[in-house]
Parts: sequence; structure tokens; C-alpha cells
Amino acid sequence: MRDALHEVIEEFADSPKELRLPLLLEFANSLPPLPDAIAASRDGLEPVEECQAAIFLAVDAAPGKPVRLYFDAPLEAPTSRGFAAVLHKGLDGATPEEILTTPNDFYMSMGLDELVTPLRMRGLAGMLARVKRRVAQAMSA
Repeated sequence: MRDALHEVIEEFADSPKELRLPLLLEFANSLPPLPDAIAASRDGLEPVEECQAAIFLAVDAAPGKPVRLYFDAPLEAPTSRGFAAVLHKGLDGATPEEILTTPNDFYMSMGLDELVTPLRMRGLAGMLARVKRRVAQAMSA
């Protein structure tokens, strides 16, 4: 597992249960805005239908290059926005291989499943699945 993602997981797992949601909100506030080029032409953004909020993502992946992740998540959806920020902090700049070998259920080790509904957790799983699919497509092109 990529070190950056492992550090995020540990940060949540090592936090007392009552501090995990505030930590997720801190992550939500740290999600970088879309670059101007992507924000201006939203054609490359893919909706994440598993999320209850209107979350969109773009993945820039090519063999031999670090993977870049971009998320568009409304401020009014702090949980989903926090999930996007977790993925961004943990996987942005990773190699394609690091992304593709990320465990599909890595987030279960964060202790958020005790605080967030399964429906919302499904949104995080959906984001990761889309990132992996985009990376796999880029590697096979």
C-alpha cells in the first residue's frame, strides 16, 4: 500500500472515535479545487453515482507517469468531500501499480464504518472503483 494512503489510514485509526468525524471534516476542507482547465471544460469529469451528493472525478493516468486525481465535491456534502480528500491525499501522485493494488476495502481500517452509514461508505468505494477503472483503462490503451 502506498505510504501516503497508509498514513491517512493510521491517522484515522489512531484517533479516538469521537474525533474521527471532525478529522474527516478537516480533510473535506483540504480538498484542492479543480484546476482551471478541468473546471472550464467539465467533459473529462465522471459522476460517482454511488455517492448521495453530486461528486465528479477525473483521472490523469498514463504508463510510467504518476497518476493525478481531481475531484469536484460540493461544500454542502462534507462527508463525500472528505472521502474524496482522503483519496486525493492518499493516492494523488501514486504510480498506476500502487493505485491498482490498493485494497478495495482499505477504508475499513479507518474506523469510519462505526460512524458513517453503509450507504455513505459505498460512496467511497465507488470513488475508488472509478479511479481504478480509469487507471486500468489508461494502462491497457
